[in-house]
Amino acid sequence: MDLKLLGANLGLEKSEFIELVELFLRTARQDLQKLTAAYQSGDFEAVAESAHSLKGSSGNLGFIELSVLSKNAEDKGRKNDLSDFAQLIDSIHQQIGKIQECFEQSI
Repeated sequence: MDLKLLGANLGLEKSEFIELVELFLRTARQDLQKLTAAYQSGDFEAVAESAHSLKGSSGNLGFIELSVLSKNAEDKGRKNDLSDFAQLIDSIHQQIGKIQECFEQSI
């Protein structure tokens, strides 16, 4: 994942994009915590809302894999279907970790 390229695709300098990614990572971790808590409590609406937030922010920054996973989580929440959801949360967590690693290598 090339943060410089992703930033350029948005018309941003690398330093500007890095600032956005830093903010994204803080909010993504919070969204993941909310998503996990909603899943554990069986709150389908909160699952969909948390996943929707993560889907939008990741998609806006070009983190497509994370956005797709988040859309899947949102859809499952809206359909009241949390089967295999633990695996989905794990995949979302891994994608956030990959973004974190790229961020750390870029600063």
